Formats: sequence, structure tokens, C-alpha cells
Amino acid sequence: MKQDIHPKEYRQVVFKDMSNDYMFLTRSCAHSKETIVYEDGNEYPVIKVEISHKSHPFYTGKSVFVDTAGRIEKFKNRYAKKA
Repeated sequence: MKQDIHPKEYRQVVFKDMSNDYMFLTRSCAHSKETIVYEDGNEYPVIKVEISHKSHPFYTGKSVFVDTAGRIEKFKNRYAKKA
């Protein structure tokens, strides 16, 4: 195993899900210039994420509607010329 390849500057960081404003506190070495006051009253660096386990369809059981009709029509039009 290689020595001294893991970062040593782990600290408390808040990750904020931007789709539903869910926040959780964990240890990370990710850098951030922004800070936020967490629910415990302390100020921590914040990392903004687009999706977390509170908003991902796999974990929530809610599927997101995707315009598949438009995609299917594009596919048929593109390959109909070759047939």
C-alpha cells in the first residue's frame, strides 16, 4: 500500500441538496469558498450538490417524466432514411 497518498485535512462540511434544500453534515476534504450556518448554530463550509439520497428517484421511488416521445420520433426519422 502506498504511504501518504490520502489527504489529511478532513473537516466538517455541510452538503446541501439544491433541489429540495436538504442539508447534512459530514467530514470531507472538498474545498469550498462558501459557508452556511447549520442547524446546530455553527458555521461550516458548504458544498452544493444537485442530487442526494433525498431527491434521487431510486431512493425516493418517484420517477421523473422524460419526453421519450420526442426522442423516439427523432430516432425513427433518422434511421427511416437508411432503410
